[in-house]
Amino acid sequence: MRRDLIARDTYPGRQPDPWRVPPEPPAGAGMSPWLAEKLFDRRIVVLHGPLTGPTASHVAAALLSLDALGPEPVQLHLAAPDGDLTAAFAVVDAIDVMTAPVHAVVTSQAGGAAVALVAAAERRLAYRHARIRLAEPRAAAVAGTADEVAAAAGQYLRELEELAVRLAGVTGQPRSRIEDDLSSGRTLTAEQAREYGLIQEIVGERPD
Repeated sequence: MRRDLIARDTYPGRQPDPWRVPPEPPAGAGMSPWLAEKLFDRRIVVLHGPLTGPTASHVAAALLSLDALGPEPVQLHLAAPDGDLTAAFAVVDAIDVMTAPVHAVVTSQAGGAAVALVAAAERRLAYRHARIRLAEPRAAAVAGTADEVAAAAGQYLRELEELAVRLAGVTGQPRSRIEDDLSSGRTLTAEQAREYGLIQEIVGERPD
């Protein structure tokens, strides 16, 4: 797929709704509200930086808002090297209930918990020099009683298992290989990720 097909307005005939305002980027997102609104008009949501609880809430709200506006595909651009697994599944849950298809585009690096968002998307793409790191996501710090810490640890293991199952489902790789790669922290180039089955297309790929 050509780069300009991703970058241009996906729906040139569609007029922005003057009454809706896209969700504000969370603090530290590194994007001006003006730019976020322009991307929102093009049905693009950008996740940049570590995937935290507040960031996940913003991304989920933006995705669901666009879903309510129409059934056209929504692009989720990912530059998230790591993140919290519970936060990632908050976004995955939003993607799962959407009517509009989500197209995940890895623009630089996606790793750890952010890989769950790639697996949840209907269409999965990456730029030529993007990298995807298969690694066990970090667990959120939990303070409390021994029972509370144990419950949080059990929840993390269940979510980690679900991540492995989802990755095996979209890639066609054996679950044992997925778990080994997550444990070792394997990094894939865009081409390797396509061969692995994690992405389907490379954006801006030059013909041979």
